[in-house]
Amino acid sequence: MNKIWLKNYDKGVPAEISVDEYTSLADYLDKNVKKYANSPAFSNLGCTLTYADVDKRSRDFAAYLQTELKLKKGDRFAIMLPNLLQYIIAMFGAIRAGLIVVNVNPLYTTRELAHQLKDSGAKALLVLANFANVAQMALPNSDVEHVIVTRIGDALPALKAKVVNFVVRYIKKMEPAWHIPNVLYYREVQKAGADLTFNPVDINLYDIAYLQYTGGTTGISKGAILTHYNLLANIKQLISWVKPFLKENKSETMVTALPLYHIFSLTVNCWTFFQVGVFNVLITNPRDIRGFIKEIKNLKFSTMTGVNTLFNALVNNPEFSKVDFSEMRFVISGGMALQRTVSEKWQKLTGVNIVEGYGLTEASPVVSAPPITTKSYTGSIGLPLPSTECAVMDDDGEVEQGKEGELCVRGPQIMQGYWNRPDATSKVISKDGWLRTGDIAKMDTTGL
Repeated sequence: MNKIWLKNYDKGVPAEISVDEYTSLADYLDKNVKKYANSPAFSNLGCTLTYADVDKRSRDFAAYLQTELKLKKGDRFAIMLPNLLQYIIAMFGAIRAGLIVVNVNPLYTTRELAHQLKDSGAKALLVLANFANVAQMALPNSDVEHVIVTRIGDALPALKAKVVNFVVRYIKKMEPAWHIPNVLYYREVQKAGADLTFNPVDINLYDIAYLQYTGGTTGISKGAILTHYNLLANIKQLISWVKPFLKENKSETMVTALPLYHIFSLTVNCWTFFQVGVFNVLITNPRDIRGFIKEIKNLKFSTMTGVNTLFNALVNNPEFSKVDFSEMRFVISGGMALQRTVSEKWQKLTGVNIVEGYGLTEASPVVSAPPITTKSYTGSIGLPLPSTECAVMDDDGEVEQGKEGELCVRGPQIMQGYWNRPDATSKVISKDGWLRTGDIAKMDTTGL
């Protein structure tokens, strides 16, 4: 294939990537928590954890999963949380224990949750108390053997945790009544794990890391099988892409408002920038725009990700103009089409262009993006990332340049298939590795 887009890459972005430096996401995690041990890693609700804190807490959590719950490599572990420190600790702990993480949208209905738990065969579930009533109703038809419940303040220092949890439960009344037999509580799990020994697991690149559920191009929610290799490839592709804006020996501060249970935020915000020692500020409820702006008002952040609706809500709130944009260098949009009016209003207000990428769950998720140095709105999904091929096809194969057809993608970030659905897999992935996205596109002479 003639990769006409390569000539339009930013200087220094390679045509191909390799993930040989890591053997798994657990190895990637191990190396980076050691490298940035004393640097701040994640902040939420006024509490900041260093990379060393994340290392210790996730190891303790992994040890509990191994020793007390007897979960073994390949078992599925479902997490039903918004952006909280507990998500980070539990997700990293599960990855370290060799488990397959099943991310669950906390706003799921009982029917949606029941389907995902049953389809994935999840053996354990971590859920926020605010949604435990939904879990209670979904559990009877599942294979879940262990349920861990956490409350919003559980990762905070003891006194603050008590205050936050009391307010959420009794003052704001955000926790509907629920009853789950033999339930475990996050704070007790974390405390018990600290007295246990974590035994490293032999994980390779081609082991499954996530079952990431999606409607796909059509049909009911299916679990996209994403391996350690798939995620590491997309991480390396993205780090190569943003390299022109990364400053030597200067850590990045990232605002993470998009939910980490979504593959876009998980890969871009959490995993990718971990490699450069990012300080990630987690926003638990981005729908509360006033509260969101208050949290970032005096934060000198260098980057953030978002979707069109979030950017639109921010630029149309008068308080947003008071945010400190002095350190902000690049902003990434995904998940839905970015509107020109929103993009232009954002750039006028902040002085920074929004770079709009394209991807889908089945691609871990990022497929393409405009060069990170792009100065203004393009209306394009950009150029294929390194080691990625894109083609516009019809039923007979590739169409002429400039004509519309179905966007097809091939690269190391493409999923292995849909969990337990070989028929659905064969409909979207060809024998020669092309993923049919179901999206209509056309490609110009520059590769855009």
